[in-house]
Amino acid sequence: MNLLKATGTIGGLTLASRVLGLVRDSLFARYIGASFASDAFLVAFRLPNMFRALFAEGAFASAFIPMFNQKVANPEGRGLDDGLVFAEQALAVLLPVLLAMTVLLEVLAWPVTFLLSGKFNGVSHDQFAFAVTLSRITIPYLMLISLVSLFGGILNSLHKFWVNAAAPILLNLTLIAALLFFHHADPLVTARNQAIAVSVSGALQLAWLAWACKRNGVSLKLRRPRLNPEVKRLLALIWPAAAGAGAVQINLVISTALAASLLPHGSVTYIYIADRLNQLPLGLIGIGLGTVLLPTISRQLGGGEDKAAMETQNRGLELALLLTLPATTALVLAGEPIAAALFGYGRYTAQDTHFTAQALAAFSIGLPSYILVKVLTPGFYARQDTKTPVRYATMSMVVNLVGNLILIVPLQHVGPPLATAIASTVNVAMLYRTLNKRGHFVADAQLKRRAPRLALAAVAMGAVLWATQGYLMPYVHGTWAIRFAALAVLVCAGMLVYGLAAVALGAFSKADLALLLRRRRSTTTSTT
Repeated sequence: MNLLKATGTIGGLTLASRVLGLVRDSLFARYIGASFASDAFLVAFRLPNMFRALFAEGAFASAFIPMFNQKVANPEGRGLDDGLVFAEQALAVLLPVLLAMTVLLEVLAWPVTFLLSGKFNGVSHDQFAFAVTLSRITIPYLMLISLVSLFGGILNSLHKFWVNAAAPILLNLTLIAALLFFHHADPLVTARNQAIAVSVSGALQLAWLAWACKRNGVSLKLRRPRLNPEVKRLLALIWPAAAGAGAVQINLVISTALAASLLPHGSVTYIYIADRLNQLPLGLIGIGLGTVLLPTISRQLGGGEDKAAMETQNRGLELALLLTLPATTALVLAGEPIAAALFGYGRYTAQDTHFTAQALAAFSIGLPSYILVKVLTPGFYARQDTKTPVRYATMSMVVNLVGNLILIVPLQHVGPPLATAIASTVNVAMLYRTLNKRGHFVADAQLKRRAPRLALAAVAMGAVLWATQGYLMPYVHGTWAIRFAALAVLVCAGMLVYGLAAVALGAFSKADLALLLRRRRSTTTSTT
C-alpha cells in the first residue's frame, strides 16, 4: 500500500470536511455569536462530538479492525465471509447496547448537562432547561455515529478509506443548511435548529455508509445477540481503547465543563472555535495517518513482517512532523489574523476574535502531540494491546485536570487549552518511551536526520510570519474576497518559506518533491 497516497486521499476528504466546518463555524459565529445560546449548543454538542471522535476515529475502529483483518487474512478460513460473520456478531451486541445507552442518556439529560456545564455559571432555571432540551435533541447522534463506525471499520479494512472519510462532510453540510435556511433573529432558536441538524446528519451518515457497504458486496444481517468469546474480546478491547484514543476529547470535555462553570458566558465558544481551527491540521494529518497506519501495521505484523511495520511507523512519524510543524507555527504565531478573517463579523466582535486567537495559540502548542498520538497508538492496537494506552491516557487526564484547576483562574479562557496541550504532550511522551523500550519502535537514521532540520525550517517560517502578519491585519476585516486574499498571502508565504528552508536544510529533498508530484499527477490522471 502507498502510505502517502492513502493518507492523502483520506486527508483530502477530511480537509474538505474541515473547510466546510470552518464555513459552518463562520456562519455560527455570525448568527449566534459568543453568548449563552452558543455555549448551550456547544455543551449539548460536546457529548455526541466526543463519541464521534472516540468511536468513529478511535475505540471501535482500534479494536474492531485488527480482529476483522485477522478473520479476513486467515489462510485456513473463508476470507471476507468470516470477517462479515464476525461483524454481524458485533452488530448484534452493539445495537441493543446503543439503544439502551440512548434511552438512559435521554432520561439522565439533566444531570449529564449539569456535569458538562456546571449550570453555566449561575444561569436561570429556564435557561438551563433550554440547555437540557438541546442535549436531548443531540443524544440520538451517539447511537447513529457508533453504527457508522462499524460500517466504516469494515470499509477501511477493505481499503475503501475514502467512503468513511467522506461521511463527516454530511454533518457539516447539514449544519450549514440549517444555519443558512433556518436561522432566526433570536439566537436561541438558531441554536435549537442546530441541535436538530446534528441528529439529522447522523441519520444521513448512517445511510451513506450502509449504501456504500452494499455497493461493495457487504450486507450485514441482524442476529440474536450472543456473547461468544470473540465478541467478549472485542468488548474487552473497546473500553480501554476508548479512553486511550479519546484522551484529547475527554480532556476537552473537562476543559469545557470548567470553562462553562467558572468563566464568563462566551468562553466555551472561544475555546470551541479555537479547537475547531486546531482540528483542521489534526483532521488532515492525524486522522488520515491513524486510519491508514492501523490496518497496514496490523496486516504487516500478522504476516510476520516486523521490519516493514517498523518502516511504516518511521515514515508515518516523519510525514506527521513534515506537515505538523509548519501548521503549529502558523497557528501559534498568526492566530490573530486567521481568527479575525474567518470569524470577525456579525455577532462575533473584535474582542471575541482576540480571545479566540489566544486560546488557539495555547491549543496549538500541543498540536504535534495530538497528531503523534494518532501515529504511535496503532503500534499498540495492532498488537491488540489497549491497556497500555488507556493507562497513559488516564495519567494524562489527571495532568489535564490539575492543569485546568491551576491555570483556569489566572489565564481564564487560555488556561483550559494550555492544560490540554500539556496533558497531550505527557501522553505522547509515555507512548513513545514504551514503544521504544519494547523494541516496537526505533527511530531510524533517516528520521533522526530529518526531524531537527524540519524543526529549523519551521522556525524560519515562523520568523517570516511574525514579521509580515502586521501588514496584513488591516485587510482581514474587509470584504470576504479581501479577507481570503489576505489569508492566502499569509499561507502561501509561510508554505514557500518552509518549503525552501526544508530543501535548503536537507530535511526534504528535491527527489522527494519530484516523487510526490509524480504520484499526485498519476493519481489525478487515474481519476479523470
